Amino acid sequence: MIGMIGRLRGELVELEGATALVEAGGVGYEVSVPDLVAVNLVVGTEVTLLTRQIFREDGVSLYGFLNAFQRRVFDLLLSVKGCGPKVGLALLGQIGEDGVASAIASQDARALTRASGVGVRLAERIILELKDKIQEETFNRRVLANATPAKKVRPADELVESLLGLGFKRLEAESAAEIARETESDVEEQLKHAVRVLTKK
Repeated sequence: MIGMIGRLRGELVELEGATALVEAGGVGYEVSVPDLVAVNLVVGTEVTLLTRQIFREDGVSLYGFLNAFQRRVFDLLLSVKGCGPKVGLALLGQIGEDGVASAIASQDARALTRASGVGVRLAERIILELKDKIQEETFNRRVLANATPAKKVRPADELVESLLGLGFKRLEAESAAEIARETESDVEEQLKHAVRVLTKK
């Protein structure tokens, strides 16, 4: 079983068109990237690319992307008959992942035909096969973007609750509790110290 290269971080030593040469661990990897990715790369700097490795009879190719959604759209495009890596890169490189997703969701075949190698029939097939999937991916992306990490519950939160019970506002209570914890180790003393902080004029 050959391991797949899913992420590549190293120095960008060469950039020719939309082909990047990234040196990582002493090995130079040739990575094909969308045009919109290529314009953001600077030779001589460290780059991190999410990659997709594709095996074919004539060899192995590596494709690079700046974010997970970009790579996911590429994967979806490749699942459509007649849409190979070259066309997938053209769509992402000339329209962008958000543009592609928007065109598919709104069934705008004309927008997709702006990319090289995409005719009306292929554009319509892409929309037909990916409309539901792209809407799901876009929804999941929004959910993740809006998700906030769960706040860690600390044992000392009882101090904050005690201050709330005394009528102080939460933000004030949390701020005073932090100060009290840095000064006192005993919870009872922390409460007294926090109250002094909150009632100090």
